[in-house]
Amino acid sequence: MKLFFNLFIFSFFLLYSVHAQQNSFDSYFTDQTMRIDYFHIGDAASEMVTIDHVYQYGIWAGSTKNLIDDFNNGAYYYKIFDAASGKLIFSRGFDSYFKEYQTSDDASKGIKRTYHESAIIPYPINKIKFVLEKRDKQNKLNEVFSTEIDPDDLYIVKDAVKDNAVKVYKSHLSGDPHSKVDIVILGDGYSASEQKKFEKDLKRYTNIFLNQEPYKTNKDKFNIYGVFKASEESGITEPGANIYKNTTLGTRFYSLGSERYVLTEENKNLRDLAAHVPYDAIYIMCNSARYGGGGIYNLYCTFAADNQFSPYIFLHEFGHSFGGLADEYYTSDVAYNEFYPQEQEPVEPNITRLLDKNNLKWKNLTTPGIEIPTPWGKENYDKMDYTWQTERREINRHIAGLKRNKAPQKEIEAAQNEYNKKDKLHSDEVDKYLMSSKYWNKVGAFEGAGYSAKGMYRSMLDCLMFSKGTKPFCKVCEEHVGKVIKRFAE
Repeated sequence: MKLFFNLFIFSFFLLYSVHAQQNSFDSYFTDQTMRIDYFHIGDAASEMVTIDHVYQYGIWAGSTKNLIDDFNNGAYYYKIFDAASGKLIFSRGFDSYFKEYQTSDDASKGIKRTYHESAIIPYPINKIKFVLEKRDKQNKLNEVFSTEIDPDDLYIVKDAVKDNAVKVYKSHLSGDPHSKVDIVILGDGYSASEQKKFEKDLKRYTNIFLNQEPYKTNKDKFNIYGVFKASEESGITEPGANIYKNTTLGTRFYSLGSERYVLTEENKNLRDLAAHVPYDAIYIMCNSARYGGGGIYNLYCTFAADNQFSPYIFLHEFGHSFGGLADEYYTSDVAYNEFYPQEQEPVEPNITRLLDKNNLKWKNLTTPGIEIPTPWGKENYDKMDYTWQTERREINRHIAGLKRNKAPQKEIEAAQNEYNKKDKLHSDEVDKYLMSSKYWNKVGAFEGAGYSAKGMYRSMLDCLMFSKGTKPFCKVCEEHVGKVIKRFAE
């Protein structure tokens, strides 16, 4: 009888707790979306923020239970406070294109640039205080901007995202957006005559996504939409090859000077197109066969649809944008200067400076008895990979030159095919080398991660976040992505 009574009391308080959290959403928000657009302006040493427009549209796609982001990830947080009581009612960690620009050579020279950004929140009932916070070198969040927003303001733009040229596809539906991870795949560089290709690519990548762990086990927790709006031209911009395309979302290679980095600065167009469906995460599927992509935490990710490594890019970049995972590679060229400052522990869950090896951030997964840090034959790997990176850069420069100089298409294709063969051969060599190690599939602390050859560590020899190819996440990344899925799907 006592056991029954205790179970009854436990069940009562559990139901009460869930109901109270639901009431918390209903007390502060309606089931619609507010989009706060703003300009982020500055250089390496300065930044300022100004509001552009505020929008009201659609239903709220996110969880109505998990309103406060407790992952402590991202260089920034936006926080929403009830203006009357000062209570924190919503928050989200994120990274930004502006923050990446701050680490570039131009920014260090004092060249200021402006980036357009958006904060997506449930639509508030009453006046709110919108706050942007940024991490300092001690990882402490400090306010960089705040303003009050009245949801009844006459200047809030309502239902302005309708576009008859847009077609929506329901690629994989599992249920109510409030208890699912809602992904939208936007097409860029698909002309009107390539709509069928977009449909085929959408189906292909939906299947790739749902067959990769931890998404496969949780496929009933996802809704996946496709949104198509024809571009004026086929393909996307390649500035290094003097190729410029008029596309719906303006994606381009050579972002921040990196030939394989694909991003867009047309945030308003991106958000207007995505707003045709409920979304928690954005993919941009680029109609290109050239290797490239990009992903920024809680912003969006991009991938070229027709490269031999496109499935890898597709999954890797989503690891950044959805999971907040860091790059684990360190031999490739990147556009950043000291992306992770010395002596600062990265907030991302999958890399560490090992400042306290007795409290490794993934110690719950560490292989018993493994040496920390873990020796792994790094010297031979570095020799092999740095040699390829040098050759890879020269081949890509050669191909870009052929395109700039309007070489015959057959010559360009021959050079590209030769590069593809060498790239695949190197990828296979890397896999073979890593898999031959006695530390294969063990969790430790392997030096080389986060763009740093020294002083930064990853948890396993290989991972979807480390090297190219068909492979799983490491155990640390898979566990963390599973937690993110749960946060959106509760």
